[in-house]
Amino acid sequence: MYRFFVEPDQIEEKWIRIRGSDVNHIKNVLRCRIGEEIRVSAQGDREYACCIEQIDEDEILAEILYIQENGMELTSRIYLFQGIPKGDKMEWIIQKAVELGVYEVIPVDTKRSVVKLDRKKKENKIRRWQAISESAAKQSKRMIIPKISPVLTFDQAADRADSLDVCLIPYELAKGFQKTRSIMEGIRPGQSIGIFIGPEGGFDEQEVKLAIEHKIVPITLGRRILRTETAGMTVLSILMYLLEGK
Repeated sequence: MYRFFVEPDQIEEKWIRIRGSDVNHIKNVLRCRIGEEIRVSAQGDREYACCIEQIDEDEILAEILYIQENGMELTSRIYLFQGIPKGDKMEWIIQKAVELGVYEVIPVDTKRSVVKLDRKKKENKIRRWQAISESAAKQSKRMIIPKISPVLTFDQAADRADSLDVCLIPYELAKGFQKTRSIMEGIRPGQSIGIFIGPEGGFDEQEVKLAIEHKIVPITLGRRILRTETAGMTVLSILMYLLEGK
């Protein structure tokens, strides 16, 4: 069943008014018809089962059939601080991170990031990445569209992490797998979680030192060196498993 996202002010007592690019998508791409059922969310903890009642040039009017309470989102908000990788890897990372339940992705310009974006390229990339997040959210039946934040420097990212409950940074020189397991199993539902993932080549030693000063905890993901697109998904998969069971 097709899923769409709207703003809260588009939801009325018995109706939802779908506007914007989704109108063309519903009419001309999906070729939905009056009477067809769809699902609609407004970036919150409810999903609305609806029936298309009217199709106009710039608006779809859908009748609310019933409301389903949140059951698709994790109990904790997870923030992925991702060092910008080469090529189109970031698109794959965002898609899979959204599927695994991430709340927000923060691209980070690190010392070892090969790709350097100017202001215009950053804006274009963010728009592209946000569209990928929305598509992945619809596919995986999320009730929110995870935000792709503007690109931050590592210093800015570390400062932002100060407001989170738990922050982890997988680091190849970190030791103690039992310690890592204990830290991750100790995360409680409702806590906000930050994950710092380096680009190709990992983090610079000074960045790791700064992270520790901000109480971002180094952890190990085992004896093997993981690619940047693998490391974040590994941590997210472990957290999803642990949080879904609590």
